[in-house]
Amino acid sequence: MITRTFVSRPSAGAPRAGAGGHPCQGLYHAPEGAWPKVAMIATHYQIDFAEHYLAELMAERGIGFLGWNTRFRGYEWNFRLDQALVDIGVGVRWLREEAGADSVVLLGNSGGGSLMAAYQAQAVAPSLRPPVGHEPVAGVDELPAADGYVSLAAHLGRPDVLTAWMDAAVVDEFDPVATDPSLDLFDPRNGPPYSAEFVERYRRAQVDRNHRITAWAKAELARLTAAGYYDRHFTVPRTWADPRMVDPSLEPTDRKPNSCYRGSVEAANRGDRGIAGETTVRNWLNMWSLSESPCRGEGNLAKITVPALVVNATGDTGVFPSDADRIADALAASDKTRRDHAGDHYFLEPAGARDAVADTIAGWIAERFGSGSAR
Repeated sequence: MITRTFVSRPSAGAPRAGAGGHPCQGLYHAPEGAWPKVAMIATHYQIDFAEHYLAELMAERGIGFLGWNTRFRGYEWNFRLDQALVDIGVGVRWLREEAGADSVVLLGNSGGGSLMAAYQAQAVAPSLRPPVGHEPVAGVDELPAADGYVSLAAHLGRPDVLTAWMDAAVVDEFDPVATDPSLDLFDPRNGPPYSAEFVERYRRAQVDRNHRITAWAKAELARLTAAGYYDRHFTVPRTWADPRMVDPSLEPTDRKPNSCYRGSVEAANRGDRGIAGETTVRNWLNMWSLSESPCRGEGNLAKITVPALVVNATGDTGVFPSDADRIADALAASDKTRRDHAGDHYFLEPAGARDAVADTIAGWIAERFGSGSAR
């Protein structure tokens, strides 16, 4: 039997709301009547992880699991990394001080991979600067460090995954239809299969697109500030267009061809839901810009020296083996392990995939921190 304990707490600069809710909320999963000495915490930039799919599976294996949400749950367009890290620190402290965990392991799943890497990096070597026009948030230089780090089907960072997925053929950010036919991923004259020359041009154009938006955002922020305004919203269209999603011969894996997390790649790319689909000038610079955002993983991974496990999903349609390789290579830990597991991004398929991943993580934890046996 598994118990689920609701945990809610205020955080620096984010008190309890007038309606009663706390900014930091989550569910702690543990074996009934027990308080494990080893616990995990999982957080995403904006997705609700309170009922993460591994939570009960890890608790069944004697490991506590806190699915934890920051003040930005559902509010990615308002995201600030320094505030999010302080909120994660609230969860880590709860595990140590109230749940009685001796060892805390960070789970960086999907987009949470770079977020949890940023947390550990800031905890051991504080260097994060506040966004333009803001003071540092209280406590950001006093975060409690974790004892281990697990990367599960994780991206390299928000700017990195957006750029890898964004449609290089977009020529006007305010006209989602305008397209450069020579870079159109869905024009049969270009492929698939895509030539090496096409892929090289496409990747270069994706980076250029990110930089163009950054240049516009900087200029727009200066214009807004001069006029006495704080920010403005805008959208980034067509962000389901990684060539690997369409052409299975590029970095071959077990993934379904012509598929992304929202189904058909072309249909998703022309739809209204995608990463960075709702953003602001400040949010772009804080989260999505290749040159400005602190939400990139590799620099932070280089500060992680605790034991680390990197798990790649072999059927993932949005994260690829090269991502797991780069994460593993960037980690500074001398004790680091990289594993491949059959499964899609969420390990819904094949049957038993989630249990297999939970077994791997539990075994890795037991070898380093003990069995997770409850107090």
